[in-house]
Amino acid sequence: MTSSSLAIRPARDSDSEPLAALIAASFAEYPNCLFEWSEFPELRRPASHFAAKGGRLWVVDAPDGGIAASLGATPVPEQNAVEITKVYAAPAFRGSGLAQSLFAEALAFAEQGGFDAMMLWSDSRFARGHRFYEKLGFRRWPGERYLADVSATWEYHFRLDLPGAR
Repeated sequence: MTSSSLAIRPARDSDSEPLAALIAASFAEYPNCLFEWSEFPELRRPASHFAAKGGRLWVVDAPDGGIAASLGATPVPEQNAVEITKVYAAPAFRGSGLAQSLFAEALAFAEQGGFDAMMLWSDSRFARGHRFYEKLGFRRWPGERYLADVSATWEYHFRLDLPGAR
């Protein structure tokens, strides 16, 4: 499956269940990485959640009716940055260019908003994702954070300075 055969669209609140299924399946690929609905209240109404924060969430529909991939972007005004979240791709769509296409949407959002940087936090277990972020130009920043969630998650911080940033 190539990314050119799939269309990126803004998320809708009705994407709640298929988006949760994509994330739960992604978590299941890692030991002791559990999906617990109560830890993701934003997934109940994902489009409304991102819109309320001035952000955007994009998804790609899978041919089977699920969601093939997602990526969200939310302004962090105090840092003049955009935080990237909900970066997931179903295994069948990895390596297809789909994630890069979603990232291009977020990059355009950040540049149009005049932000200086993009940032994200990623579960320390998601090494494949870390390689993807580094390929896009993100650098891992010092420090980690502990979420005290059901999976006892530790996250790494990544940042990408945008061209023209002060």
